[in-house]
Amino acid sequence: MAQKVISKTHRFCGKRLLVVTFLITIIAIILVRILYVIWRTGKPLSKRAPQQPLSTLIVLGSGGHTAEMINLLLVLQKERFSPRYYIAAATDNMSLQKARVFENSLADSSGVKGISAEFMQIYRSREVGQSYVTSVWTTLVALAHALWLMIKIRPEVVLCNGPGTCIPLCVIAFIFKVIGIRWSSIFYVESIARVKRLSLSGLLLYKLRIADQFFVQWPQLKRKYPRAHYVGCLM
Repeated sequence: MAQKVISKTHRFCGKRLLVVTFLITIIAIILVRILYVIWRTGKPLSKRAPQQPLSTLIVLGSGGHTAEMINLLLVLQKERFSPRYYIAAATDNMSLQKARVFENSLADSSGVKGISAEFMQIYRSREVGQSYVTSVWTTLVALAHALWLMIKIRPEVVLCNGPGTCIPLCVIAFIFKVIGIRWSSIFYVESIARVKRLSLSGLLLYKLRIADQFFVQWPQLKRKYPRAHYVGCLM
């Protein structure tokens, strides 16, 4: 009887050890992959055709973010970064309207009928003045919506400059890198309004090393955050 109990105990311990070993192995693989993605972030990707277009996700935001983004888009190669997907918060209709005007002006100047762009909205994680308790649910909804949009778009390039709506999109883009769904290059340009310290969005992307390239518009920010690239004032 005692031998049977000991045998069952050994089998139970053996199974438990296998489960623990399996979990440790999976966690180790994930950690190694995350470290590889962080190391690989910001480095040139594999060679591709020089003129091959790149699907580009552009995150817009209120409070001047959209005006800065459109100024940035003016100097980009429009054929290179195409098709373009514009995303703004669900309550921010003005930003998408400005993006449509911008794309229409590009179509008029080039003489091409139609525009190579789509315009989308995403739920906010937290509205101004919203309680932190209720924001837990809205954050989960926003993450689910961001995941659906990223699966739909699967962009090769993500451009953002500070609105909070960029965080779930960039985090999901990073997760896609880790699990091998899509390698999206994330370019973050800190707002010109940030003179002495980064915005919360910028600080998160900088500290977590999610952005492939991180740009600031003031030299003192470059000194404070050495991994950033100083590009001067873009406005």
